[in-house]
Amino acid sequence: MRQNHQQSERHHRRLFASIANKASQAAGRASTFVLACAVIVIWAVTGPLFKFSDTWQLVINTGTTIVTFLMVFLIQNSQNRDSAAIQVKLDELIRTGLVQNSFVGIEHLSADELEDLRARCEERAKAVAEDAVERKTGVRSGRRSATD
Repeated sequence: MRQNHQQSERHHRRLFASIANKASQAAGRASTFVLACAVIVIWAVTGPLFKFSDTWQLVINTGTTIVTFLMVFLIQNSQNRDSAAIQVKLDELIRTGLVQNSFVGIEHLSADELEDLRARCEERAKAVAEDAVERKTGVRSGRRSATD
């Protein structure tokens, strides 16, 4: 039962990540900006038709508030994933001194997947550091090395 819940949770997170990624890409397009400007112009032009009523003003206020509220979460989600992906890539570059093609495009992973990848990179880095100390001191810690 717990496994089904975890799979469902993972599915929901991936779905949200996918929607957030597509929405943030759409929001960043010039055509989206033009559409937003057109909505404002249409709203302003219809002012005399509605006698600049409170309802007319409420329409734009409510619409912009809702869009702003939702965009805050979408932008934050995209920024979190991008930051995590950059950090993992930098960690891998530092660890190996080489670029691995498998890290290209990881910014599209969910936050959980990025966290798992980050944890694996940190574990490998720790193992490499311990191996370097072992080689330098000649003292073996009793665990397998990162290259075993």
